[in-house]
Amino acid sequence: MSPKNVIFKKICKDKSVGVYMGRRDFVDRVDSVDPVDGVIVIDPEALEGRKVFVTLSCTFRYGRDDMDVLGIAFRRELYLSTRQVYPPLQDREKGVHTKIQAKLLRKLGNNAYPFFFEFPDNLPCSVALQPGPHDVGKQCAVEFEIKAFSAESQDAKVRKRSTVKLMLRKVQYAPEGLGEPPSVETTKDFIMSDKPLHVKASLDKELYYHGETIKVTLNITNESNKNVKNIIISVDQVATVVLYSNDTYIKCVDLEESGDSVSAGATLQKVYKMLPLLANNRERRGIALDGKLKHEDTNLASSSIIKEGVLKEVLGIMVSYRVMVKLIVGNMMGSSEVGLEIPFRLMHPKPEAGKPLSSFPVFKTELEEEMVFQEFKRSYLKGIIGDDEDEEGNVSGGDDMAPKEK
Repeated sequence: MSPKNVIFKKICKDKSVGVYMGRRDFVDRVDSVDPVDGVIVIDPEALEGRKVFVTLSCTFRYGRDDMDVLGIAFRRELYLSTRQVYPPLQDREKGVHTKIQAKLLRKLGNNAYPFFFEFPDNLPCSVALQPGPHDVGKQCAVEFEIKAFSAESQDAKVRKRSTVKLMLRKVQYAPEGLGEPPSVETTKDFIMSDKPLHVKASLDKELYYHGETIKVTLNITNESNKNVKNIIISVDQVATVVLYSNDTYIKCVDLEESGDSVSAGATLQKVYKMLPLLANNRERRGIALDGKLKHEDTNLASSSIIKEGVLKEVLGIMVSYRVMVKLIVGNMMGSSEVGLEIPFRLMHPKPEAGKPLSSFPVFKTELEEEMVFQEFKRSYLKGIIGDDEDEEGNVSGGDDMAPKEK
């Protein structure tokens, strides 16, 4: 029996336009990004002479859609590109760029037309800030979307019943070259002490995969006359919203208060194990997450890798990680702190050749393989019917639709 490959299918309410795509995850390799390809299927009778267009957009959302303060919109389009699909502006064969499109066109017939977009190299990856348990509305996020619609012209008012949207995700994977394991050390002098306190902290590597234990090696030589009363190790996520206000959110995603002490004249060498996971931070507002599709699970946001020369101001949300080591030092006269900061990267490993890039199946190129269409079931099919201007469920990226196989 030949293997089955899922094709994502979504059709607008008036059935004039449908979108078919073999994947919804696209990899940013820093110097290049996977192109977005798919097929649009039209119904000439339902179109009633209208044209069909498809757009690829990248939107930065800083809070809810209805927020507007002093005339500043909290939603900004970072990128928008539009193609006319029907009537075609070129021969259908010339619009075919991938084997996915070629097979879909053979399967779907004469009313199917290919579309193809290439990402510019200065767009951010899909990232969202986790809302609080009682937050409502859209979260702060960078989102990608394919939208197909029928209209008299590209600039004409578009009816929601003639529009279909499909959320995409732009992701990065760990680079192949590994950096040197980071190491930081400091020497602290104290008043009334002839000799200092020396601290060195290091990690076993510079890049970690999600779900991997981080080993922090701590070497303390306390030649001072003060005591180290406690050692606190934490993993911080630093998310900087670089549009509008340049806000920075520093969130501790793992913490260990060891209770270890180092008396005057003593030494300590110890390895601490840290494990930053979303599972331990699900209720915490403002933690950056990798973008997700539908209600599937996700993880802490991956570290951002930026192409040299790209302006950071257009990158939406930038994410980095660091290990913080804090020593509480003191005596009967009071206490002070000695701190060290060790940066590292947290990412997904690059998938092995031939394996899907994410939890979404990637359409393979072998012609003998069978296609299975996963259709997004619309809210109006469940009896929720509104007019053209109120059909919010009809233009969702899939968040309110249960998939079914066909």
